[in-house]
Amino acid sequence: MIHSDVEIRMTSFPALLLVHGAWHGPWAWQRLINQLPDIDVHTVALPSTGSDPAALGNLYDDAAAVTAAVAAIDGPVVVLAHSYGGHPVTQAVASAQNVRRLVYLAAFQLDVGEAPHSILGDEMPGLEVHVGTGGDGGVYITLTDPVEILYGDLEPDLAQQSVAQLRLQSLAAVTQPLTEAAWRHHPSTYLICEADSALPPSVQEMMAKRAERVRRIQSSHSPFLSRPTELAGLIREELSL
Repeated sequence: MIHSDVEIRMTSFPALLLVHGAWHGPWAWQRLINQLPDIDVHTVALPSTGSDPAALGNLYDDAAAVTAAVAAIDGPVVVLAHSYGGHPVTQAVASAQNVRRLVYLAAFQLDVGEAPHSILGDEMPGLEVHVGTGGDGGVYITLTDPVEILYGDLEPDLAQQSVAQLRLQSLAAVTQPLTEAAWRHHPSTYLICEADSALPPSVQEMMAKRAERVRRIQSSHSPFLSRPTELAGLIREELSL
């Protein structure tokens, strides 16, 4: 059988699963994916993000989605989580046998009993809490100035296009504690965003002490949009370990 060059290169890397953060969805990864044509890239949509306040999932729903996404990958996988996405990833994959490495991109690398809200407290400005309808899952959070907080180094047109795709985020998901800590079972890398207005670099530095490797990128909270080529280069190095 004759294989293309792309097929041959893909066999030299593990698969890559991208897990988005709060308010986002798989759409956010496209610029990064475009820079990784030779990588078997997968994404997952977290149930805690959506348009209907009454239908939003919680941390454990998100973790179940991540667990299913990892299980669906035949072979080794590196899981990269952004921001809040680190929380369900840490909950989900402690016992996953095919996970080769975890990469926390300005993400919550927390321990059992911790939650983003308990770690961050009032250090993240611009959050607004809303009460929707439908009982459980009806409480959600939004951002007062998403461009400033999430996309500080993004060109204005792309920043506005990204803001238009943001959805509601379940409050429960960011307040529920971990019962598992996957980074205690798998190698991990922390990628610090040094110009981050959403997750202060000082908080990232604290969490990065739990990782085996620490990398840095001079970007806002969303380098998959603002610096996709540079981020892709860093990811390739992690996939090669």
